[in-house]
Amino acid sequence: MSHDHQQQEVEQVRNTGHAGHDAHGDHADRHAGHGAHGEVFRQKFWISLALSVPVVVFSHMFADLLGYTVPDFPGASWIPPVVGTAIFFYGGAPFLTGAWSELKSRRPGMMLLIGMAITVAFLASWVTTLQIGGFNLDFWWELALLIVIMLLGHWLEMRALGSASGALDALAALLPDTADRVTDDGVTEVPVSELATGDLVLVRAGGRIPADGTVEDGRAEVDESMITGESNPVPRSVGDTVVAGTVATDSALRIQVGAVGEDTALAGIQRLVADAQSSSSRAQALADRAAAFLFYFASIAGLLTFVVWSLLGNVDEAVVRTVTVLVIACPHALGLAIPLVIAISTERAAKAGVLVKDRLALERMRNVDVVLFDKTGTLTQGRHAVTGVVTTAGVTETELLALAAAVEADSEHPVARAIVAEAAANVPADERRTASDFRSLPGRGVRANVDGVEVAVGGPAMLAELNATVPGDVAAQTKRWVERGASVLHLVRDGRVLGAVALEDAVREESRQAIDALHERGVKVAMITGDARQVADAVAADLGIDEAFADVLPENKDAEVAALQARGHRVAMVGDGVNDAPALARADVGVAIGAGTDVAIESAGVVLAADDPRAVLSIIDLSQASYRKMWQNLVWATGYNVIAVPLAAGVLAFAGVAISPAVAAILMSVSTIVVALNAQLLRRLDLDPERLSRN
Repeated sequence: MSHDHQQQEVEQVRNTGHAGHDAHGDHADRHAGHGAHGEVFRQKFWISLALSVPVVVFSHMFADLLGYTVPDFPGASWIPPVVGTAIFFYGGAPFLTGAWSELKSRRPGMMLLIGMAITVAFLASWVTTLQIGGFNLDFWWELALLIVIMLLGHWLEMRALGSASGALDALAALLPDTADRVTDDGVTEVPVSELATGDLVLVRAGGRIPADGTVEDGRAEVDESMITGESNPVPRSVGDTVVAGTVATDSALRIQVGAVGEDTALAGIQRLVADAQSSSSRAQALADRAAAFLFYFASIAGLLTFVVWSLLGNVDEAVVRTVTVLVIACPHALGLAIPLVIAISTERAAKAGVLVKDRLALERMRNVDVVLFDKTGTLTQGRHAVTGVVTTAGVTETELLALAAAVEADSEHPVARAIVAEAAANVPADERRTASDFRSLPGRGVRANVDGVEVAVGGPAMLAELNATVPGDVAAQTKRWVERGASVLHLVRDGRVLGAVALEDAVREESRQAIDALHERGVKVAMITGDARQVADAVAADLGIDEAFADVLPENKDAEVAALQARGHRVAMVGDGVNDAPALARADVGVAIGAGTDVAIESAGVVLAADDPRAVLSIIDLSQASYRKMWQNLVWATGYNVIAVPLAAGVLAFAGVAISPAVAAILMSVSTIVVALNAQLLRRLDLDPERLSRN
């Protein structure tokens, strides 16, 4: 389907009230139109299919082909023309309007070819029905089935179109519906839309910040990963700025609103997503190019056929031959060549945990030469894990973990959960401890009493507050941890440092396998993250990544993808966070990890149901296989026309070889069956990520 016709369809849908009403403009409307118009094709297909049954059954040409007698009763002969006319105007309407659009734009393609074919079949059939000129050109059954098959092909095509406008709704969903506004009369819950610059709002522990602003009171660790990509919660206190959509993880904050609505950072990301999606290239479908070729080929062949046979003095044969040429050019097979491959490949992909949302994503994936992975939650697990323990003399690692877990047991902080989980896995039940008098010290750590002695777990701020000295052997190890970007927490009992633990975002073992397999295929691997340079370099060195981008903010992630493209690379971006959404939309192929946010999923052309990065290999294999099938089908669908059209024109009539209209219809059906069977072979493709990573 040509891009111009797609635009026209969307306008038609808008005019009938089906289009989306997203505030972010035409881009969302365009995709909403595709979805609504796909429903139109679906409805027209089923109704036209039902109507085509009596047309086929009562068609004398079809009855002659199969050797049965058409039911005979008063008015029976009018069933094919009457019902066929209804199918022509109802089911054929999208193709007729599309043909007119392509004529006006002087860009002939699939719609014009279909429109010409069904119009010729319609007029020729009425000429036969009304017994004008003595012609036997009963094409009612062929007309009905052609329209039904074309509706099926376009329904499958429209259904395969990815809808990216949902990304904007998913971004908006990150904001809470209400906010606690602080006034002289107390705290009042109000809709977020009623907040204004200068308002004071209360964000409770675990709550989502409703608007950009400045901390007026309180201190908390704020999870900003959905905005910055930084996996560690960031301490925020009086005077610090905070961003709408982020979460105060451990303590309450009072925030003075500085920006609302379209002025927030979240709205800025929305605009980046919309801009990146709008700027994505729109490669014209291969079928459109083939249809344009067939249109000119069939038109010229039909004209030459009529002229030559007329000059030979046989006007009747000229009309029959010309109609046969135009009918045999009907793109039954061509209309299904690509949509059917897309439908089967996306179904096959879904069974392998790969959701293809963009119809061109598979085609582009085969040419990707750089896969750009987001680090947090994609190459890594997206959560803290204890990666190292160091103790002073006389203290065992088990004892240190037991004490740390006891103190952290009542904390909901992600770091605390990681320590408790590590202790649960490595500390025997009889050595575990319990704590009392738990206190959270925002930005510093936690304290509690264990066996009547105060034990504290925290970072540098806590050490300074307690005036505790770190022993040399512990300091040497923690320095190495810090240099590679790990978070370090010290444990202090009764004023004495007993040791420290390192916490990092653990790398997935599947990531290593995926990267090795991509390298074997000649694909370069890059990584992008909001984390610090030392963190990025440590992960890159561990996994053998070719290029790492660190300290990257959302707008710069988008720019880094564009920069890679400017260097001549075809980029597949793999990510899972809101901060990845603009880059996912900008990339040649956006791949979202299914465990990620709705925004990333809606912004991507391909979604991985599981959080296994090896599934990228499945996408590449599927891309290559489906593209081969598309070309094979196009070559067949176009090639048989190139051969059959001259035969239909009667170039071998002198040798007694000529194709009748009935035989032309049979050839059309056979060609369609060949295309359908070839597409079915895609179901045999093995897309198991584990197997692909071993090959």
